[in-house]
Amino acid sequence: MRSVELFAGAGGLAMGISNAGFRHEAVVEWNADACNTIRGNQRNRVSAVSDWPLFQADVRKFDYSFLPEGIDLLAGGPPCQPFSLAGKHRGSTDERNMFPEAIRAVRELKPRAIMIENVKGLLRQSFAKYFEYITLQLSYPEIKLKNGEDWTSHLSRLEQYHTRGRHDGLFYRVVFRLLNAADHGVPQRRERVVIVGFRSDIQTEWSFPSPTHSQDPLIKSQWVTGEYWDRHKVAQKGRPAQPDKLASRIDRLRFLNEQPECKPWVTVRDAISGLPDVTERGRSNKLVNHVFVPGARVYTGHTGSPLDEPAKTLKAGDHGVPGGENMLAYPDGKVRYFTIRESARLQTFPDEFIFPGSWSEAMRQLGNAVPVTLGQVVAENIKACLIKSKAN
Repeated sequence: MRSVELFAGAGGLAMGISNAGFRHEAVVEWNADACNTIRGNQRNRVSAVSDWPLFQADVRKFDYSFLPEGIDLLAGGPPCQPFSLAGKHRGSTDERNMFPEAIRAVRELKPRAIMIENVKGLLRQSFAKYFEYITLQLSYPEIKLKNGEDWTSHLSRLEQYHTRGRHDGLFYRVVFRLLNAADHGVPQRRERVVIVGFRSDIQTEWSFPSPTHSQDPLIKSQWVTGEYWDRHKVAQKGRPAQPDKLASRIDRLRFLNEQPECKPWVTVRDAISGLPDVTERGRSNKLVNHVFVPGARVYTGHTGSPLDEPAKTLKAGDHGVPGGENMLAYPDGKVRYFTIRESARLQTFPDEFIFPGSWSEAMRQLGNAVPVTLGQVVAENIKACLIKSKAN
């Protein structure tokens, strides 16, 4: 199955889609550093990206006419800063708002399916009207904004067309959901809005994949059976104190004998297990991207990610103190920055995938990335639906 990836960044979503069995006809990204990251891994023959046709280009000027007909999936994560909770919240007025370009790509490529990812902030009440506008444009991409028309007037026309009950030309059945990456095996509590649409001629039913991981099985393995600590060879005296806030849940789980439907959330300790220890006194130079970074400190709202929970959302470091929540918090209260390699594992990039350049630039790319595993899980479900529709 063939795909096109826009706003690729360092390639997290594109890699997940490749892992799901799609073949990219084009991977488009304008940022030179992100493109250099992908190219470097292509030169190193990293299998996940080796055959990508990478285009370093401004998507606003990108010409899709050379691409073959019959694209199965158009995917991408338009820049999140206009809608990010950590940003300036300018939304539709922000010059970095690339949703119009994503919709142009849908209109010109006419893919069988679309998959758009963005930040949780897109669902904020102040953006509710514009989010409706996005979903209706994706549903009816051929109803274009007229010259001199503002987006609210365009929204009204789209609403009228949507409610009339009869639709001509190109249109998509669009759904969206807020997904927590931790619920799908990613060692990070990263909430992202995912919008999925299927072209109207695709006769099949689809829903978002069900969670495969959850918190209760993790709590049980830590505080009821102790299996978690045994697996990591953490002696009794080295284990943190049982959290008071979880006392009632632990008591409930202690008396439940049912097998959990989901696997335990994956923790930071799970993710970085096996990596050499990196401390201020001893650096590991044997593994690329795994070097101690000094300067981590706790400040209001930024206390780091506890070792025995999924990490907090990795950030790109553009707001507040550089690094922000990109810290590891040990049970004894000490903190340090995650190394690039640890952060890559938290975003489920393979260890062979290398991030060149400085720590801050690598963290910018990682903080903006879609976890590879999350992209793969959703893409696999989309692929299964497309295969089923061909069989009918």
